[in-house]
Amino acid sequence: MLTQSKEKYQEVLQIAENLYRQTPDWVTFFREVLGIDGTIRKAFPTHEDLAKFEQSEEFNKIQKCLVKLREKRTVADPETEPTRVITVRLPKSMHEYLRTEAHDMRTSMNKLCISKLLQMIGADKIPDERANAAKQLSATTAASPSNQQPSSPHQTGLAPAPTLAQQSHLQSIPRNAQPLKPIQPRF
Repeated sequence: MLTQSKEKYQEVLQIAENLYRQTPDWVTFFREVLGIDGTIRKAFPTHEDLAKFEQSEEFNKIQKCLVKLREKRTVADPETEPTRVITVRLPKSMHEYLRTEAHDMRTSMNKLCISKLLQMIGADKIPDERANAAKQLSATTAASPSNQQPSSPHQTGLAPAPTLAQQSHLQSIPRNAQPLKPIQPRF
């Protein structure tokens, strides 16, 4: 089994390196290799297989190819993929930190943030909102009498108490449960 995985890793790396030798722009390389319909996603369709591949030396080599392509200055091509804008809310101190880091690295905040977004992170680095919701729910249900429901949430200014089905669902979530697999890819 380990040999099959290693062979698959090598095959994916070979496909990526062949494309890299064609010197595409970095967006094309990303889309064809790392994107939602790219080589990696097709080769590793499950979250577990993808996570294992992301820990490999082959994945690291693919990431380095992407960095090298991003270093090349490209002229705006009307045929390239359109860009999208996202807004990220972050504390002022974090914004100042990113601005200083970009300045120290002699790059733009945009390039720095894209570089950070292209790096993989483990589930342990993402806050588990389900665990927090379960704690809040149990605190809310513990504070309110179990057999008294307000006639209207508008009368009390509180959200209605959860149903028994909601309570039992949240209580069945183990504390160390992994976050739900996102519908959209990490990259």
